[in-house]
Amino acid sequence: MRIENSFIPVRGVGETTERRLWENGVTHWDEFDGSVVGSTLADRIETFIDEGRTHLDRGNVSVFAEALPAASRWRCYENVSDETCFLDIETTGLSAETNDVTTVSLHQDGETKTFVKERDLTSHRLTRELEEAALLVTFNGQRFDVPFLETCFDVTIDVPHVDLMYPCKKIGLDGGLKPIEQELGIDRDMPDISGRDAVRLWREYERGDDGALETLIEYNRADTANLEPLMEIVADRLHERVFEAALADE
Repeated sequence: MRIENSFIPVRGVGETTERRLWENGVTHWDEFDGSVVGSTLADRIETFIDEGRTHLDRGNVSVFAEALPAASRWRCYENVSDETCFLDIETTGLSAETNDVTTVSLHQDGETKTFVKERDLTSHRLTRELEEAALLVTFNGQRFDVPFLETCFDVTIDVPHVDLMYPCKKIGLDGGLKPIEQELGIDRDMPDISGRDAVRLWREYERGDDGALETLIEYNRADTANLEPLMEIVADRLHERVFEAALADE
């Protein structure tokens, strides 16, 4: 499902009105003629479509991400999948005020990069890497990863953001990332490691165990890279549940 199939970013259009549009054959911006809704709302939708085309031509999905509910921001993904950055961090604890970020992994266009505390993990590097992204995807990053990075590195991360925890809940996938991966059959090439293990590995590295850092990096990279197949599965399932189901009721 693409942004051009969506109407709920328009003020006054909820899921019920959007579904009514789809059921009446208005499944894409190109098909909107104003006949299904009142004139005032039709004018708003026309304006939204005109402005929306300009944003999409520029590769900018931020206006749509801001207007969509958190659980519906997955709709932005197909438009900018190649420019989507998947992100995950490891820390020494749960408070950004008293703990540190140890590793940050970014996965985009088939490549995974990992940055390490006191090596190459800097605010400048983070800013430069994220500037290349049209969309940011995390799991629980809205409450944890993003504010943690902003606090620890004094940066502002304003990339349009899909936190997969919310669309996962919409299709009945509750719990943490690892149980969801297992339920969906998304494999890992390494034993499961917890967040507590990640803290322990960093402490062992600080005491001179380079192998512990290698394990921590591998774990962080797996968390990050596995967000991509999760995003694909979630987007496909929600496409079927939200969009194709409406068309089946026409």
